[in-house]
Parts: sequence; C-alpha cells; structure tokens
Amino acid sequence: MSDNGFVGLVIVSHSAPLAQGLADLVAQVAGPGVPVEAIGGGPGDTLGTDGGRVLEALRRAAKGSGSVVLMDLGSSVLAVKAAVGELTEDERGRLRIADAPLVEGAIAAAVTASTGDDADGVARAAEEARHARKL
Repeated sequence: MSDNGFVGLVIVSHSAPLAQGLADLVAQVAGPGVPVEAIGGGPGDTLGTDGGRVLEALRRAAKGSGSVVLMDLGSSVLAVKAAVGELTEDERGRLRIADAPLVEGAIAAAVTASTGDDADGVARAAEEARHARKL
C-alpha cells in the first residue's frame, strides 16, 4: 500500500467477489487517495480465508500511515488474529483491527480516512457504524 498520508483499509472476507466489490465501493466513496486492499477467498478460488495472503496484506498495510482492518466473520477473524501474531511490534502498532460491521464499517472508515484522520479515528468510525439505523 502506498504512503500518501492517508490511513488505508484492508477488507478480509470469505468471498473474493464480496471483498473486491466492497473495496470498489469503498474506493469510490473515499476517493483515490485512500489505499484499499481486498483479501477474499481461500486457495484455488474457493470460499474461505487464506491465512498466508492475509499475513502478506497486513504486512503491506502496516507501512506509512497504517491501516484499519475489517473482516466478515469466522475464519476471517481467526486468520487476521493469527496474522497479527506474526507481525513485528512496529507493524502491529500501525494497524487497527476494527470490531465493526463489514459494509457499514468499511464505508464509515473510508469517509473518515479521506478526511485525513488517523488510524484510531478511522477505526472508531468503523466501529460506530454498528449503531447506524437503516430504518
């Protein structure tokens, strides 16, 4: 991920099309300055989570201004937790793992990141999206 001063987002899902579709939507909302990376699916284009790819993505994301990581459920959460355990202390310090709804959290995080807020503020926006009412 590039370091242009904006906090990036990493979207981790069981489904590659879901992760990429959400990343595309988030990129449109955030604009071109906010780095967004999608990690989805298991080996061989299956549903699931590829822990090795998650680790690689988190290492890339832990550069520059850092990133906020959002996951869907189950093994995505476990893969992120395991990958974080493999990172250096410096890398871990540049990441925020958001306990947030994936879609709403990613959109809120993207908007906040586009304002230049720091990783703590971006993660907080993602987590506060849990309370957004739809009706």
